[in-house]
Amino acid sequence: MIVNRLEDGFVLITQHHHALASGTMVRNWKEKYLIRSKVREEADWAVAEHDRAWIPLDRHPLWNERKEQPFTFVDYPLKEKLAAYKRGIDEVEQRSAYAAILCSSHYQSFFSSGSQDADIRHFLDHETTRQERLFRTMEMNLPQDIYDLHFKRLQFCDDLSLYICAQQPGVAKEDELPWFKDGFRQHFEFAPDGMIAHWKDESTVSVDPFPFERPIEVSIPYCQLAVDDIESKGLQTAWDEAEVEYRHIAFVRPGE
Repeated sequence: MIVNRLEDGFVLITQHHHALASGTMVRNWKEKYLIRSKVREEADWAVAEHDRAWIPLDRHPLWNERKEQPFTFVDYPLKEKLAAYKRGIDEVEQRSAYAAILCSSHYQSFFSSGSQDADIRHFLDHETTRQERLFRTMEMNLPQDIYDLHFKRLQFCDDLSLYICAQQPGVAKEDELPWFKDGFRQHFEFAPDGMIAHWKDESTVSVDPFPFERPIEVSIPYCQLAVDDIESKGLQTAWDEAEVEYRHIAFVRPGE
């Protein structure tokens, strides 16, 4: 779950809806930066489905007593999160080996390869074995630079979607989350110094350099839960009864 804290409540966005928005972004990637092909279609699908591991977890949000808010994707209990990651990658694998490799690598990147935590070590080893097995089943030898580009596109579109989901629309640059304030971590041939986003207003974000064919818009469903409702009904009931609203965000070139 993605959680925005408000003065008297919270905005909750499910991980899968955030991922679907990132899928819209990647499908509009400029053609000259990566031509369309069967393997690109699978890579694009991986971006849209990369967080399906969270679908069952987000149906039943958990309350974080220490932080006095719902658990987020960052602080969710580790054992349950790792088990969900594995299930989600299993589901992706049923449709596409290549998409599963990308999603598996994405989840692995959340953890240090030198972690001494037994659960994390088991997860990392399991996913490395999965990736090796799936690469052997693929019918084509994929150049490393193409795989790297697909993987970076997944992580960039994931980050750009988090940019509009994990903070309130229109936030001033100096008040943005540290993850995004100085630009995104991915570097591309057309953006050797990386990309940076700015909120122009509450419904428009500029991205420089601009990676998409044309200006695009995404619509992300969310629910706003009042603290009073959570206290009187419980988190689950408040979530189940909350009205669904939509965050409509347009991505434009600088100066537009």
